Amino acid sequence: MATSSVLDCKEMTGKTHLILPDSHAHPDYNNDRYDWIGKLILDLKPDVLVNIGDTADMASLSAYDKGKASFHGRNYEKDIVAHLDAQERMWGPITKAKKKKPYSVVLEGNHEHRIKKVLDYEPHLEGIRYGISFRDLDFASRYSDVVEYDGGNPGVITIDGVDYGHYFVSGISGRALQSVHHGFALTQKRFNSSTCGHSHLFDYHLLRDSSGQQRQGLVCGVYQDYVAPWAGKSQCNHWSSGVVVKRNVEAGNYDLQWISLEALRDEYGKK
Repeated sequence: MATSSVLDCKEMTGKTHLILPDSHAHPDYNNDRYDWIGKLILDLKPDVLVNIGDTADMASLSAYDKGKASFHGRNYEKDIVAHLDAQERMWGPITKAKKKKPYSVVLEGNHEHRIKKVLDYEPHLEGIRYGISFRDLDFASRYSDVVEYDGGNPGVITIDGVDYGHYFVSGISGRALQSVHHGFALTQKRFNSSTCGHSHLFDYHLLRDSSGQQRQGLVCGVYQDYVAPWAGKSQCNHWSSGVVVKRNVEAGNYDLQWISLEALRDEYGKK
């Protein structure tokens, strides 16, 4: 794995995937970081962009905070406005430059899934104009493909031999597969190279078997520059904030590069 500057990643050649981890657009915090990823898309010219999910925080629909003092003032409309602003800023540079967009995929994360969970219990609230709807996120107009939940679990899409999911489930329990060594667990529990988000941690493992075949397990961190109130500073300090670039992606194999949020801020934050 290489950790290098934003500009270094443009010197390499081959098919490229750009992975945007959980980015949690939230009305209480600015969306400047989406400007930086938008400029990176324009410079990098990836073949594929994968938004791993939880790009909208949807704090107003959090079942964990309902009834707490911290829940006061939350608003569904503000959540949607923050999310749409983030998406507009992310895609703005390439749209303004009138360049071709990459093939792009957004996965429904558990935070976006909050909309559907609310409607399961209160279907009378659904409505495009005067209610709430998953379509309020406007994914279809911005991405080539939208990967929604498959039943009660995040959907999975395979691109160039790599499985992408917001998270992967463990066995028949339906619970998110997690481990201290999460990347290693992905290579043990899954048959293909697999990449997920959800935990906000970064972990990577390359498994090569006796036949020379290999699988890569990647947990791709988070793309967030604020301290989440529910987690607190001590927990957020464990998170890795940035984006992932995969080079020479073919049949599940790739060369990996991590670009920190700080590097993106340094490169694009003052332009």
